[in-house]
Parts: sequence; structure tokens; C-alpha cells
Amino acid sequence: MNKFKILGLALVASATAAKAQDINQAKKAIDAEQFDKAKTMLKSIIKSKPSDGEANFVLGNVYLNQSVVDSAKIYYNNGLQASDKKNLNYIGLGQLDLDAKNTAAAQANFALATKDMKKKDVNEFIYIARAYMNSENPDYKNATDVLKRALLVDPQNAQALLAIGDAYYGANNQNDAYKAYRDAFTADNTLLRAKMQLGVLLKGAKSYDEAIKSFNEVIALDANYGPVYRELAETYYKWARNKPSTSKVNLQNAITNYEKYLSLTDYSLDSKMRHADFLVLVKDYKNLEVVANKMIAQDKVNPRIFRYLGYAAYENGNVDVAIKSIEDYIKTPSNKVIGRDYLYLGLSKIKKGTDAAGNVEQTAFDAGLADIKKAVEMEPLVVEELADFGKALFGKKQYLQAASIFELGAGNSESKNYLDDSVYYGISVYYANVNKSTGAPDAAALAKAEATFDKILVASPNYDEAYLYKARINRLLEKDDAMTKNYEDYVTKITAKGADELAKPAVKTKFIEAYNNIAASYANTDKAKAIEYFNKTLVLDPANAYATQSLKSLK
Repeated sequence: MNKFKILGLALVASATAAKAQDINQAKKAIDAEQFDKAKTMLKSIIKSKPSDGEANFVLGNVYLNQSVVDSAKIYYNNGLQASDKKNLNYIGLGQLDLDAKNTAAAQANFALATKDMKKKDVNEFIYIARAYMNSENPDYKNATDVLKRALLVDPQNAQALLAIGDAYYGANNQNDAYKAYRDAFTADNTLLRAKMQLGVLLKGAKSYDEAIKSFNEVIALDANYGPVYRELAETYYKWARNKPSTSKVNLQNAITNYEKYLSLTDYSLDSKMRHADFLVLVKDYKNLEVVANKMIAQDKVNPRIFRYLGYAAYENGNVDVAIKSIEDYIKTPSNKVIGRDYLYLGLSKIKKGTDAAGNVEQTAFDAGLADIKKAVEMEPLVVEELADFGKALFGKKQYLQAASIFELGAGNSESKNYLDDSVYYGISVYYANVNKSTGAPDAAALAKAEATFDKILVASPNYDEAYLYKARINRLLEKDDAMTKNYEDYVTKITAKGADELAKPAVKTKFIEAYNNIAASYANTDKAKAIEYFNKTLVLDPANAYATQSLKSLK
């Protein structure tokens, strides 16, 4: 009987060890971002032992990480019915509360999770901290406070050190994050994510060479650790963006490393969506369209792929596919629509209404512009992506349409293109009116353009061309006094720059323009002044016909 009891205990211990090993293997799969593999393992554990609360909790976390909230909630609630570690599931429900901005309910659930903790337990604290960080409304301070409690109990707990490193990193505390990651890897040199995060910090500091060296050290320890290749891919991408001279090589390195990362995941729909996300990032639209069409051919597909098909189809010139894909995505109530969706829809409508010569039909432009304005309302900084489109319209002398695009950028002082867009807006409005074949100039638009040049001079006082365009605008508006002052301001500013500036042919041409227009404004009120300025023109251009004829008339 005693032997039987011992054997029975041994079997229980063995079963517990096997179960723990399965949970640990599932956690390793999650860390490796092999989420389908982890889900399969966890479902197998739950099937063999429905009373396993931890397996339910971890599986719920996987679903929540993938934004499948309903499934996450089901597993958390199932886990509460378990007899083993059911308390962990209160943490999952707490994160759902945090996502809903119900902090009081979240804290109540966290209290239930920790109510029966033993003195040496720390896992609950780590999971609660992760909930604070992984929430849609992250709270890094509370995460840090909870993890400090864990480290008081177990100062060398590698997972707690890794988590507090993530909390510091989320709070932009780079120094403490570095120390925590280093300590985590010292505590457990198999914890590759901690070592990888040291490279992530270097990537964030734009030390791309050093970051790559750091990631290669992780690869030297385990060449099959998938997430490090994703980090390498993102580092090469950022390097390409920040140093355009390296763009071609580094973007290819980014794509190569991302493909390596994919080969080490499970090629699930989720990993394919991450692939699509990355292709959007590196603007590899040809591959994106291929990937999107392959995914759509599958039975189950993340609806976001229709968004990406729309983006890729637009970039590849397939505007009908682009419009249909994006409209289908937007029209589905359950889909989360973002500003970029309307941006691409608007651009697609405009491209569809553009003829072979590059001229945009006005009705199509207006329809597309309405969508682009929706995009800007939703995401104001999307204006940064309109500059090239506006410049293309400007280059084709479609000044009215260009002005409509640049006006959006000129209205957002937070945009990196604010000054550039403002200048193009003002100039576009001027040329749209000076080149009018019929009808009077648009006084309201010109007044807005002049006000924009005033704002430019506040933001960039040395942009002297603003005075020149203000003068030209006031000439169109027939405001002679304002025009004269603007031209005089321009002449004064340029003259102060010295003889080298005055010797430039383009400056000479503009001075002639200024002198002739100032003289003309004085012609009926102050002949002496008019003669003075026409003579200034003749000093620069003795053969100037307008000044010569005007002087004859005045005499």
C-alpha cells in the first residue's frame, strides 16, 4: 500500500512535470512569436486537463494579443472554473477592463488574482504588470510599481527583470531599461529576448550599426530565434529611412531578414498579416498585392487584408481594384477604419479621373479630395504624405488642384512639411489666379494666400520670397499701397545681403519687376517717384521697353 502511494505520488509528480513542460513549451512558442503553434499546444493541455487555469489564461492572452477579444474572454472565464491557478484569469479580465478604461474594475480583478498568493510567489505580479503594459491604454508607472514588489520578493527573477525593462522602455527611461535587460540576461542567459532588447534600445537611439551587432550576438547564441530577425528587418528599414543614401541596400536587407523571420514562425494568417504590415512599411507594393490576393483566396482571412490590397492596387496602378477593396473594407461596420484608408480611397478616385496627359477631371478630383479631407480629420499628420502628390499637380500646372492639396498641409503646423506646403500653397493660389483666362481673380483665396505668407514669415523670417509673392498677390487684388510696401520690403531685404546676391540674374529680374510695379503705382499720384523707380529699372536693364515707354509718357 505504501509502495502504491509512493508510485501514485510519483505519477502525479510526473504528470505535473509533463504539464509544466507543455506550458513552458507553449510559452517558448509565444516568445518565438509562433502563435498558432502555441494555441495548438495550449488547447491540447486544456482538452487533457480542463481544470488547468493557467493554460486557459495563457491561451486567452494569445487571443488578446491578436485582438480576438471574444475568444480571449471565453478562455479567461473558462479558466475561472478551473481548480488549478484559476486566479490568473482575473488578470486577463483585468486587462480587458483596462482596455475599456475601467481602472477600478481592473484593480478589483487584480486584487482577486493576488488574494491568495504565497509569500514567495511573483508570477501574478509579473502578469499584472504585463496587463498594464499590454493594455490599449498602457500604464507604465503602475507596471513598474507592481514589478518592484516582485523584485523585493525575488531580486534575481529574470522574467521580472525583463518585464521591468519593458516598463522602463515604454516610459522612455532608457538607462534603467538597459540595466534591467542586462540584469535579466545575467540572471538567465537563455532569456534571449532580454539580450535582444539591448539591441532594440540601440535601434531606438539610431545607433543602427551597434544595434545590428547586438542582434547578431543573439543570432550567434541561437540562429533559430525568429524575433531577432524581425528586429533586424526593422533596424535596416529605419536606417534606410534616416539615411536615404543607404536606402536601396538596407531596404533589401530589411526584406531579407523579415522573410527569415517569417520562415521561423508558423506561417499562420496572423504571421502573414504581420508580413503584409511590413510590406506596407517598406512600400513593397508589388509583393503586397501578391500576398494580399493569396490571403484573400484562403477560406479565413483577416479583413484588414482588403485594406492592404487597396493600398497596393493603387500604388501599382490598378485603381478600380483599389477603390472596390477599400470601399468594401470601409463599409463593413466591424472594421476599424483609419485615416489612411480614406487617403488611399481619395487618391484612387483622383487617379481614376486622370487622363493620359495627366490632367485631372474636376468632378473626380472633388470626390477624391472629399475623402482625403476625411483622412486628415481622422489623422492630421497624414498631410505629410500628400506633398509629392501636390508637387506633381504643381509641376503639371494644375495650380488650383495643387492649392487644394497644399492647403491641407499648410493648415497643420505640426507637420514636418508645414513650411514647404505653406509656400507651395501660397504660390499655387497666385499662379491659379494670374493664369486665369476668364473671370476676376478669387479675392478670398488670394487673401488666404497672403495670410499664409505672413505666417511663413513668422515661422521663417528669412524667407524673403514671401514679400515678393505678397506684392504679386496685392497687384492682382489692385491694392497698390500694399503692393508697393511688399516690393520695397523685398528690395530692402535682398539689398542687405550684399553685392553678390544683387549680381544674380534671377534677383536682377525680380528687382526690375519690383521697380516697374512700384513706379506704375506712383504714376498717377507722384510722377517724381515714378520717374525715380523707372530710372532704377533702366540702370539694371537699359533696354527695358516698359520703363522706357513709361518715362516718355510721364515727361
